[in-house]
Amino acid sequence: MNQRREDAKLRFELSQGQARSEAVAAQKLIDDFVATCVERGIAPEPLKARLMTGQVVKTDRKGWYIRANKSLAIGDGGEFYQLTVPGSMLERLRGVNLEPTQPVLVVNRGGRDGDAGDLADFLAWRLAT
Repeated sequence: MNQRREDAKLRFELSQGQARSEAVAAQKLIDDFVATCVERGIAPEPLKARLMTGQVVKTDRKGWYIRANKSLAIGDGGEFYQLTVPGSMLERLRGVNLEPTQPVLVVNRGGRDGDAGDLADFLAWRLAT
């Protein structure tokens, strides 16, 4: 039983290391994206989030949406935001304070076809629109 626990701990540590490594590579893509937006004069816009109940609410951040359905965005400071958030009546009224998440190289990994893809492709799509 102790060996199983140690094996599980090792797998967890390896996956965490891989996630950190992926986040560093993803952040490089994001930083290049933000620099390109600034160079091209593509202004960030106020971001909105969707509550789990479906309502769209204002947030405290500006940035660029990188998915057509506006579920992901890059903040003007290079943060990675998932824009589907929990919330209550209070958030409906006052909006939400977004917290960045660790960026990933593959968006929605394991999701349905059309929902998942490389972060680089989502960033390129935004620059092309």
